Amino acid sequence: MANPPGSIGVIGAGTMGNGIAQVCAVAGLNVTMLDVDDAALKRGMDTIIRNLDRMVAKEKLTASARDAALAKISTGLDYGALQSADMVIEAATENLGLKLKILRQVANCVGKDAIIATNTSSISITQLGAVLDAPECFIGIHFFNPVPLMSLLEVIRGVQTSDATHAATMAFAQKVGKAPITVRNSPGFVVNRILCPMINEAIFVLQEGLASAEGIDVGMRLGCNHPIGPLALADMIGLDTLLSIMGVLYDEFNDPKYRPALLLKEMVAAGRLGRKTKQGFYSYS
Repeated sequence: MANPPGSIGVIGAGTMGNGIAQVCAVAGLNVTMLDVDDAALKRGMDTIIRNLDRMVAKEKLTASARDAALAKISTGLDYGALQSADMVIEAATENLGLKLKILRQVANCVGKDAIIATNTSSISITQLGAVLDAPECFIGIHFFNPVPLMSLLEVIRGVQTSDATHAATMAFAQKVGKAPITVRNSPGFVVNRILCPMINEAIFVLQEGLASAEGIDVGMRLGCNHPIGPLALADMIGLDTLLSIMGVLYDEFNDPKYRPALLLKEMVAAGRLGRKTKQGFYSYS
């Protein structure tokens, strides 16, 4: 098996970015986490510290291991800090234009052999990689939220992705304790291609007044043995992210079965995005 990269750059200190930084640091990898301002970096680091402290309290991590992990993480605002990174993972919000801008900036700073990866849940890896001078070194790695707890990692090859990049990424996934599956580039990949339309259908059911949000979630938990109901899961994912994924599926496949529910659009327009705004299908105040 190929050797995993030893030095990781993470672009974005939000929910996904700080989770990725945490699992990399706990696995002993050096991490540089970047964001647009110091406040965002502080929020990201505060989250990592809370998570690691919780692991220590539950005896899933020793205090010395927590301290060692925190010492592996450095933060900054300057992309120049990525010069020595073996792999850079872009973990910005699910927006094509923003991701393209970031990837171009990363490519101008890293070494020619560095792997550039995107943590995307739906956007084409081939399309993103096409803007880079070395698309063979580009790959998709889709972590699941919450990153420290979810073991699955979708590894998505674009048309241009080389075998060496894929092998090193699979080794990285195993190094950070994830169970990787290789996925062909296609809208929504595998999990979200199945999951998001199911959640969207649950929103249609709520929209049509067939049952309450609680009733729908109880039905799916007790009737289908799901650990969490689809509407509670939507709140966890973020309704804006869910709408973005459904938009990609609808546009790319041109199939009405992927049309986003009107209620989903209304919730996003109202700023009720789920847990991140304290209000979604449920209230988190």
